[in-house]
Amino acid sequence: MLLGASLVGALLFSKLVLKLPWTQVGFSLLLLYLGSGGWRFIRIFIKTIRRDVFGGMVLLKVKAKVRRYLRERRTIPMMFSSMVRRHPDKTALIFEGTDTHWTFRQLDDYSSSVANFLQARGLASGDVAALFMENRNEFVGLWLGMAKLGVEAALINTNLRRDALRHCLNTSKAKALIFGIEMAPAVCEIHDSLDSSLSLLCSGPWDPSTVPASTEHLDPLLEDAPKHLPSLPDKGFTDTLFYIYTSGTTGLPKAAIVVHSRYYRMAALVYYGFRMRPDDIVYDCLPLYHSAGNIVGVGQCLIHGMTVVIRKKFSASRFWDDCIKYNCTIVQYIGELCRYLLNQPTREAETQHRVRMALGNGLRQSIWTDFSSRFHIPQVAEFYGATECNCSLGNFDSQVGACGFNSRILSFVYPIRLVRVNEDTMELIRGPDGVCIPCQPGQPGQLVGRIIQQDPLRRFDGYLNQGANNKKIAKDVFKRGDQAYLTGDVLVMDELGYLYFRDRTGDTFRWKGENVSTTEVEGILSRLLDMADVAVYGVEVPGTEGRAGMAAVASSADSCDLQRFSQALRKELPLYARPIFLRFLPELHKTGTYKLQKTELRKEGFDPAVVKDALFYLDARKGCYVPLDREAYTRIQAGEEKL
Repeated sequence: MLLGASLVGALLFSKLVLKLPWTQVGFSLLLLYLGSGGWRFIRIFIKTIRRDVFGGMVLLKVKAKVRRYLRERRTIPMMFSSMVRRHPDKTALIFEGTDTHWTFRQLDDYSSSVANFLQARGLASGDVAALFMENRNEFVGLWLGMAKLGVEAALINTNLRRDALRHCLNTSKAKALIFGIEMAPAVCEIHDSLDSSLSLLCSGPWDPSTVPASTEHLDPLLEDAPKHLPSLPDKGFTDTLFYIYTSGTTGLPKAAIVVHSRYYRMAALVYYGFRMRPDDIVYDCLPLYHSAGNIVGVGQCLIHGMTVVIRKKFSASRFWDDCIKYNCTIVQYIGELCRYLLNQPTREAETQHRVRMALGNGLRQSIWTDFSSRFHIPQVAEFYGATECNCSLGNFDSQVGACGFNSRILSFVYPIRLVRVNEDTMELIRGPDGVCIPCQPGQPGQLVGRIIQQDPLRRFDGYLNQGANNKKIAKDVFKRGDQAYLTGDVLVMDELGYLYFRDRTGDTFRWKGENVSTTEVEGILSRLLDMADVAVYGVEVPGTEGRAGMAAVASSADSCDLQRFSQALRKELPLYARPIFLRFLPELHKTGTYKLQKTELRKEGFDPAVVKDALFYLDARKGCYVPLDREAYTRIQAGEEKL
């Protein structure tokens, strides 16, 4: 604003007082502009205009379709029906486990039989049915069939057991539970505590002795059900499609509401943003009870007519063989899958595939280039998003390490922002006017997205638990009186507007007056330790400020040369970021989307009386890691050890 006022003042002075010709006035203003730092804007403009225009065109395209579908009250089953009419005999889904191929017509028939069967059993639009099943074609057909009837599916994480499983079923208020035969033991564990009115239906190889007594075998019932399309439910573009449960890294899982418009938006933005094609074949080894596998992956089949190969679970050793067998052109990843692939021995298959794009989120910057070059993948399509968020990002031009971008020139087009937070408490920092303070390039901040409920691209649908919604919404963020969604994630933006994931809120800790990024340290330690799983977190030490860094490593202590490791850390990390404590254990517990669970690790700390795994601490005098026994622990607690 000050620069603009100066330019206007110079214009008036040059023309009215000095009476210079327009050419001289223009030249003078250009020199003043460049000398006042305007060259930075020109540099940013030149470097980003192509990216920003493409991103803007993608946004406009999706927005136009969203407005049309909102007006027409389109639903996901309606969009799928148009794909069936377009190419009924094209392969829609392939299940790798049994090599089962379903055409679009077969998927349509199966899902219609599901809808008609449930309708005959008394379920109606607005009712909820829970789906508890491992990946396979039937998973997609079941929730799609429910959607045809207007029944809302509660997609249950297959890793849940006992209290967590019971919690998800109870909070969903499901009238029926459809489960795969492989999940029967988990259902049996909680059967006695379930509502007696809950219908139990099992899919898969039938064995009555392994399921609760009241369970019915679903498969023959569906074979006998009519396959015609049931009457359309009174559902529109912004009505509920299904529920996806959060990973539950802390506390019990929460049911996030997914409406039809959100499903479409998430699938369409990656389709157009990453230049996918209808003839692409997607390799989807991610869990279908989460949005990455079910929306970003399967959504390309239902909405855009692509073929999707479904695998029950990720396998690093079979990954490239599957891609070759099914001629896959796009592979999906999440979390640490890329590191697991890099950790595999070199094989011929890893370069004989037709994969042109790796699509996902969570690829660490430290292994990005190694991954794309070793496996000959031209495009890494990294994106940022969560099931419930309204501020998804996409790295449309494969900028190494970035999870997306926001235009520095036209930032108002996409109302997202990084806002400053107190890095100790993670509270929003506000200016004198009470509005959140935006971050400058290089400043880490929490990503937020403005909420506009009337706009399907900007709305926040939240969770079934209204109390959980309040924790994710802040007021007076962009301006007074507005509302914004809080992602809970800390990102940093560079000068060109590229955004890089930094940490999850609460995952950063402070040591020796400095903030330590756990994500950054985990990436470096994993690389030094032959791609082992590493979880970094802060632990309290009496008599010290902040939290000392601790790293839990899924490896044997005998396999690590601690002397060499200590030397490598001195080159890779500043003193304050080096872990003070090391814990070696057989494996690290992860969520279904490969996020590391650190809550219990933090609670157990570094007490050898509590932790039975091998423990070490960084001896400041020796400059290397030494065993942490009871005596050393006592000295540390008493403040007798320098850390």
